[in-house]
Amino acid sequence: MAFLFLPIFIFHIFLGLFTMISIEDLYAIYKQFPSIQTDTRKLEKNDLFFALKGENFNGNLFANQAIEKGAAFAIVDENVDGNLSERIILVEDVLKTLQALAKYHRQQFSIPFLAITGSNGKTTTKELIHAVLSSSLRTYTTEGNLNNHIGIPLTILKVKFDAEIAVIEMGANHLKEIEGYCQYTLPTHGIITNVGKAHLEGFGSLEGVKKGKGELYDFLRNNNGTAFVMWDYDYLRGLSKGIPHIISYGTRDATVVGSICQTEPYLSVDISGSISIKNISTKLTGDYNLPNVLAAVTVGNYFNIDTKKVKTAIENYLPSNSRSQLLELNSNKIILDAYNANPTSMRAAIENIGKFNVKNKVLILGGMAELGETSLQEHENILALIKKYSWKDVALVGGDFLKIDHPYNRFTNSTEAGQWFQRQNYSDAYILIKGSRSMKMEKVLSKE
Repeated sequence: MAFLFLPIFIFHIFLGLFTMISIEDLYAIYKQFPSIQTDTRKLEKNDLFFALKGENFNGNLFANQAIEKGAAFAIVDENVDGNLSERIILVEDVLKTLQALAKYHRQQFSIPFLAITGSNGKTTTKELIHAVLSSSLRTYTTEGNLNNHIGIPLTILKVKFDAEIAVIEMGANHLKEIEGYCQYTLPTHGIITNVGKAHLEGFGSLEGVKKGKGELYDFLRNNNGTAFVMWDYDYLRGLSKGIPHIISYGTRDATVVGSICQTEPYLSVDISGSISIKNISTKLTGDYNLPNVLAAVTVGNYFNIDTKKVKTAIENYLPSNSRSQLLELNSNKIILDAYNANPTSMRAAIENIGKFNVKNKVLILGGMAELGETSLQEHENILALIKKYSWKDVALVGGDFLKIDHPYNRFTNSTEAGQWFQRQNYSDAYILIKGSRSMKMEKVLSKE
């Protein structure tokens, strides 16, 4: 028997018969069972199991297992072997259904939805903004880095009806991706942290990155939205033209102005303009975090968060997950920034530690991924930058660093680099550890 699949319809297997129910009916099921899981290993009783599939996995194969483990319903897009449960729902496309359900849920809210994207700093910015807003408002936000085509709808579906504001992080590595996310996130407010040389393999060029990230501005422009814009960046000024409501922040000529008090070992900033805050003493390393702090202050000010709460929230924020963490090991200070790397963020991190007024500075850098045809040149550019500063030691690990002749320590992977690092017995040193996620540079600190 052939069945006609339409995007707006869902087919429910019940005693061997197919009946059509709408997305509204699926939403009614979701309201009764509002916890969604895509991994049977993490499934709990009465979860809704969405059987997603990809190149190396097929969730449809685990639908019956999900039901046996107590799932309220399993949503699949392939016929499931074995005795089909009345609690299995067959749809045309599980992922599109998840996204459609997220959009329908989003449409039930009239609260602000703030979307954040950018090449660098978007997770730190998101976490700082969440810290500030949640000091006074019931705030829901992206957990960790669940900022893709699966993570974003799951984040939206975790927003409860007591929400006063939602903050959604959007990652992207190709054109039209942000545009697609906006279709079901429906952001009312937005931030592009910056545009840099990230995911060049997917975007094709720096101009491609600008266009891709600018898709958020396009949505805000067409939907009477509000953008918080880093005014120091001329390219963001240009991209944001025509957006009905623009709130600027930067180091000059902006609604909210920030200046650096100190950067060693942590960043401290003063705020002036429409809000005045003296000496916000963060636990973030690097002057490159100033725009992230400014964005959080600006958003907090816009949503009328008390000045003292803004300051306290930012000062209490502790970076984690290998993002600009400052660790102490014996007498050494280690900047662990190993969550990700691209030419823009790598350059900023090297320049930051290069300017430190300390004697013993060490670089341990992993290769940068997803740079396409520009990769070798971008790694050579990083080598040229390294040579401008004085270092006690430099170790370069994996990736295209292996394809270039250089006078520094050379290692195939982070495990080898870690074995070397354990033998160095540094004292009173500042050490930067950075690389793309695939390099797993945090392993340098492992003693295994």
